[in-house]
Amino acid sequence: MSSLLLQSGEPAPDFLLNDIHGNPVRLSNYRGHKPVLLSFLRGFI
Repeated sequence: MSSLLLQSGEPAPDFLLNDIHGNPVRLSNYRGHKPVLLSFLRGFI
């Protein structure tokens, strides 16, 4: 089983999620352009 944890300074793998309006957002669209802060809210609708 390989580890899914990232080391400090290692880039995050690309992924696609929907924003709060249901629009798809891909992490790689921001790479090298803007800092990205991810917040996963449990039970938020």
